[in-house]
Amino acid sequence: MTAGRLHPDWIKVRAPISEEFSRTRALVSTLKLHTVCQEANCPNIGECFSHRTATFMLMGDVCTRNCPYCAVAHGKVRPLDPDEPRRIAEAVTRLALRHVVVTSVNRDDLPDGGAEHFARTASAIKEHFPIARIEVLVPDFKGSHRSVETVVAAPVDIYNHNLETVPSLYRKVRPGGRYPISLGVLQHAKETARRTDRTLLTKAGVMLGLGEPRDELLKVMGDLRAVECDILTLGQYLRPTQDHLPVVRYVPPAEFAELAEIGRAMGFRHVESGPLVRSSYHAWQHVN
Repeated sequence: MTAGRLHPDWIKVRAPISEEFSRTRALVSTLKLHTVCQEANCPNIGECFSHRTATFMLMGDVCTRNCPYCAVAHGKVRPLDPDEPRRIAEAVTRLALRHVVVTSVNRDDLPDGGAEHFARTASAIKEHFPIARIEVLVPDFKGSHRSVETVVAAPVDIYNHNLETVPSLYRKVRPGGRYPISLGVLQHAKETARRTDRTLLTKAGVMLGLGEPRDELLKVMGDLRAVECDILTLGQYLRPTQDHLPVVRYVPPAEFAELAEIGRAMGFRHVESGPLVRSSYHAWQHVN
């Protein structure tokens, strides 16, 4: 389905009105935390907050990059908050999260891209709530192997980095990123874990509907398997505002289901594929 002014029926979600939604939102606000659910206008916020889950966003709510698909603000960033890891650990404990996803804005202003802050956060969560399984959704760290190794050395279980789109669209969609770099950090995370006898799952996500050719999308899926990526998420790109990239095409649910079957046949451990899927949507189910 080509893009029009209205979303197709399969994109619509119900408004968040549950008591659990309000409690989760209040806790995040009380602890002065950011979530990608709120900052990126995720369509699943009602469902996830209602199930007392959230994807915490480290290092502020302002990004050093300005990707034209993303709703997160771009501009002048603030210094890191050294107490943030503790507050996130407190939120995880109070929500009793058994699977927690921690992501961040891009912080290209920091020498390590924020890798040590990710590591401190993972350690704080494990110290406060040892049974939590920790998934980190990290930026590309400009390809820094040392930063990747810093995160892998922390008590994380899933190393997630999104490719976002196919290589031919990177200049338009991810002008601050490079496809080989993104693929390379996933590969290095897996290789680093293997060298240190760690069990680590790797994960990546791709948005559909930006004009990506199908054969190139399948090539990307093959590239991910070539670097031993375990988990793949595929979801529909939705335009946050009129200032962002337009939707080229709404991919029907049947096509998402077909791509999931293709991904499983390629050897992915799990493929979460659907119009409303986001990288951390149902993340706790991806590794079960």
